[in-house]
Amino acid sequence: MLNYAFKRFLGAWPTLLILIALAFFMIRAAPGGPFDSERHLPPEIEANLRAAYHLDEPLIQQFGRYLVGLTQGDFGPSFQYKDYTVTELIMTGFPVSLRLGGLAMLLAVVVGVSAGSLAALRQNSRTDHAVMSVSMTGISIPNFVMAPLLILLFAVYLGWLPAGGLGNGSAANLVLPVISLALPQIAYISRLTRGSMIEVLRSNFIRTARAKGLPERVVILRHALKPALLPVVSYLGPATAGVITGSVVIEQIFGVPGLGRYFVQGALNRDYTLVMGVVVFFGVLIVVFNLIVDLVYALLDPRVKY
Repeated sequence: MLNYAFKRFLGAWPTLLILIALAFFMIRAAPGGPFDSERHLPPEIEANLRAAYHLDEPLIQQFGRYLVGLTQGDFGPSFQYKDYTVTELIMTGFPVSLRLGGLAMLLAVVVGVSAGSLAALRQNSRTDHAVMSVSMTGISIPNFVMAPLLILLFAVYLGWLPAGGLGNGSAANLVLPVISLALPQIAYISRLTRGSMIEVLRSNFIRTARAKGLPERVVILRHALKPALLPVVSYLGPATAGVITGSVVIEQIFGVPGLGRYFVQGALNRDYTLVMGVVVFFGVLIVVFNLIVDLVYALLDPRVKY
């Protein structure tokens, strides 16, 4: 297992390096700069700023300097947030995004796997059609539509929950953002679980288990659920990283100071280092979660290791 994990870890580094290079040169190729504004700076001041941030150097030299900083865990200073480094901004927003995204994925896995398994066990029944109809609705309706509807219903009309913000960090402030993030993931996971569970239930080893007289509960939980979760586990790696760092719309709607808001502000302000820092951080999360998925995959199916 350790040898397998080491090989997967080494294989992720070239991908991460390509991601960093593409993001770096694409951001630099975009029109405008971090010091452009409606009020133009005097040329000598702008030249001093560009020299202070090494923007007057050739792109290759800037890229090499950035890679050296990354090896030391330094994402560079922010061009717009004065007296803050990108690392400090990421560490400020990431815990909030991690909390929202982690709770959303936990809810999505529990509800999605349960609903998908129930639909597979009652294939072509009313329950199956109802679960799939709700799943298609969850996939079809985007977050920026569902979130205002939830606010309108539970915050404005019923007055049960806060409409936005984190408040004092109470659970009530997290309910609506977490549900808004989780709904599309519940839909995807339930459909994946249903399709995989139906295929597994038709396998020979399931028929053998039933022929031995094992209770249906034991057949489902001990023999069918484990292989049926393989596609779900594959999906969870990038999905979890995407939900944690990509909840831009939800954070904007609910006024949550997470990592997504910093990314949007960095893009609008042409804050090169902030955008690069979030992109690289997101890439690292993708690599880490995919590595975890590979290891879990190997635990669920030992043939993967070979």
